[in-house]
Amino acid sequence: MRTIVHLSDLHFGRVDAALLAPLRALVERLEPDVVVVSGDLSQRARSAEFIAARHFLDSLPGPQIVVPGNHDVPLYNVFSRFLTPLRKYRQHVTADLSPEYVDEEIAVLGINTARSLTFKDGRISHEQIDALRTRLGQLPQGLTRIIVTHHPFDLPANFNAKDLVDRAPLALAMFAECGVDLLLAGHLHASVAGNTAERYKIDGYAALMVQAGTATSTRGRGESNSFNVLRVEAGNIRVERYGWNEESRDFEKVSTEAFERTGGVWTSQRPL
Repeated sequence: MRTIVHLSDLHFGRVDAALLAPLRALVERLEPDVVVVSGDLSQRARSAEFIAARHFLDSLPGPQIVVPGNHDVPLYNVFSRFLTPLRKYRQHVTADLSPEYVDEEIAVLGINTARSLTFKDGRISHEQIDALRTRLGQLPQGLTRIIVTHHPFDLPANFNAKDLVDRAPLALAMFAECGVDLLLAGHLHASVAGNTAERYKIDGYAALMVQAGTATSTRGRGESNSFNVLRVEAGNIRVERYGWNEESRDFEKVSTEAFERTGGVWTSQRPL
């Protein structure tokens, strides 16, 4: 079994500093095999914000899979936005926009969906889809295959479909072809888990979709600060949600959901 800590939407520049030390301590106690951060490390893509984010990442266990979000692209500096949109992110956080972690049980592949031409929406290109198809095809059989993006490929019906990654149906068709199991994302500041069967009618295939809330931002959008812990083994994934408790001044486990795979379809088990 592998343990993945899934953080998202840190938003350094709008961080609740009181959460950082408890979060750091808990992540260390969880002893993850890999830490995933699904975008929006900064609030306004400023150097100081990225430096603070990098210091925080350095305090967490590794290995780490980190991808940028739309807030990591400059908003007001038009020159930087269109000509060097991720220059500061690459300088201070990581130059790798397609990070991956592969071991004997899991393969975690990160994709950059942040773009200059939109203010908050995300996109996956034809070139990225083709490159992912090739990389997934090179992986050994039997691994749980995990994709990490900032923008979601699926979301509950009560969210606006505009929040989906552009070209999501094309990507899902490729994910079905390549046997992708799990889609990790952020962006919505909302915690949710479910499968892709309702939105994408693909015979014999439904990936598990897991959204993380914001771990540290003051912009909670009605949900307390939270993050996910995933316990992954062949054919089974348990999603544990940890939320901030104001009384204890710490993160505490608030829910656990279990999912199992039958053929190429992930479905929910009875609530735990």
